[in-house]
Amino acid sequence: MTVYSTPWCGDCRRTKQFLRERSIQFREVYIDQDAEAEELVLRMNDGRRKVPTLEVDGRYFACSPFDPHQLAEELKVPLNP
Repeated sequence: MTVYSTPWCGDCRRTKQFLRERSIQFREVYIDQDAEAEELVLRMNDGRRKVPTLEVDGRYFACSPFDPHQLAEELKVPLNP
C-alpha cells in the first residue's frame, strides 16, 4: 500500500494514524517532493490534487476529507482497532 500525501495535510495525518492503529504497513510518498507522484494523484483524481490518495493492489482512491468509515470499507478492516 502507498499513501500519497503532503507533510501539512491533516487528513493525511489522520489516515496514517488509522493505518498505524491497525498495524497496516504502508509506504508514504510526498507529492510536494515527487513530481511523478503528484502527476499520478492528479490523473487518479480527475485533475484534482487530493491527498491522501491511497494505492492498494493497483486500485486508487482518495480519502479526503478523512472518513474512517470509508477507509475501513475500502481496506476491508474493522472500523475500531
